Amino acid sequence: MNRAYQEGNDFTSLDFTNKTLEKGEYENCTFRNCNFAETMLSDVIFTECTFESCDFSMTKVGGASFRTVIFRNCKQLGVRFDECSKLLLSFTFENCILNFASFYKLKLKGTRFLGCKLQETDFTETDLTKAIFHDCDLQGSIFDRTIVNEADLRTASNFSIDPENNQIKKAKFTLHGLAGLLDKYNIVIE
Repeated sequence: MNRAYQEGNDFTSLDFTNKTLEKGEYENCTFRNCNFAETMLSDVIFTECTFESCDFSMTKVGGASFRTVIFRNCKQLGVRFDECSKLLLSFTFENCILNFASFYKLKLKGTRFLGCKLQETDFTETDLTKAIFHDCDLQGSIFDRTIVNEADLRTASNFSIDPENNQIKKAKFTLHGLAGLLDKYNIVIE
């Protein structure tokens, strides 16, 4: 079976819910205003690609590869990133909506989440060492046996991380953010 190989191409305003993205490898490509909602991206490899203003809501990424990929202004509701290929996995998320997404057990060392909504997102057993959560809303996100060592949460909001159940050595928080580390004690901080 022939597999597609695309390098340096721009894909603009395409609806992949009606026309499936051809299986293969996409290297250094840009996808703008594309709709991937509820599509299946198995056996597709994205290397050094950028996605701008794309809709990935409920997209099935089992077996897909994301290698040094930037998502900018994308909607990714309910995406199970934990099902994609772990080989060379590397993301950056800028101004994305990642509510209800799952990063369960992934190694996301140094991943940058910039201006993102990560409400009800699952980070259970995820390695977020040196990750950056700049200006991110983490309301209801799950941190359970998560490695948050040296992560930067100084400008993150609405997070609840139990220091007894997660590794937080040298993680960065502001004084205001410390309340998110004490939630389980049900105390009032004024």
